[in-house]
Amino acid sequence: MASHESAQELLLDVKVAEASRLYKFYLNQEKKILGTISISIFLIAWELVGNVFQWINPMFMSAPSLIFKAALEMFRSGEIYHDLYVSGIEFLGGYILAAAVAIPFGILVGWYKRMSYVFDPFINAMNATPRVALLPLVIIWLGIGILSKVGIIFLGAVFSILINTRDGVKTTPLSLLNAARSFGASEWMVFKTVVVPSTIPFILTGLRLAVGRALVGVLVGELYAATAGIGFMITVAGATFQTDKVFVGVGIFALSGMIGMELLTKVERRFDRWRPQVGSLE
Repeated sequence: MASHESAQELLLDVKVAEASRLYKFYLNQEKKILGTISISIFLIAWELVGNVFQWINPMFMSAPSLIFKAALEMFRSGEIYHDLYVSGIEFLGGYILAAAVAIPFGILVGWYKRMSYVFDPFINAMNATPRVALLPLVIIWLGIGILSKVGIIFLGAVFSILINTRDGVKTTPLSLLNAARSFGASEWMVFKTVVVPSTIPFILTGLRLAVGRALVGVLVGELYAATAGIGFMITVAGATFQTDKVFVGVGIFALSGMIGMELLTKVERRFDRWRPQVGSLE
């Protein structure tokens, strides 16, 4: 897989070298250009359908210009800042707690075989259980305050990180482990110099996937029982048929997820060389 990607990059470099200046710019920025064009076409079509021609009742469907106007008004009046603060605190609390628990526990479960035998059934069962089904229990245990939201966000994010971390440790190349041990490295040195660097790309993948799960936890927790937050704002706006505000809230969740995952993807790419190379040789 790595050799195939290298060949593709080499072909792209050759194309760029032989192309005109305008075509070079396109080849270097092809992903951004095509992405911008597709989004622009989608927004223009949405605007025409929802606002210009009004083929759909505005009560049920808004338009980009109307959503932007509603968002601008909400930020100008300041009504949205408290909701952003509450949702942000809930997200950070649940996400950081999930990472703090999942990473060390995942490393231990992946490194020690007997711990894997004991905890893998529980991990797999909980991962397969919809976290929404646990929300009533979380509220009974933690109340309807911020702690219950942090709890459901924690449950949503923790297993993505834990499972990726565990599998990252288990996929550490045996050749590297044997090489380190043959040079007399202690178990701690093997763990520190071989296992941890090999696992970091998997941990970052888990952290990236957990962003979406945590945002779902924020929304679900605030839809169920809350007095503030973006999810609560969406609930109130939907109940009063303010579709513009509903789309503002949805857009905030989508934008937050995109930014968080893009930042973690960039960090993840810096550690790609630490990821074990797999795949058939051509």
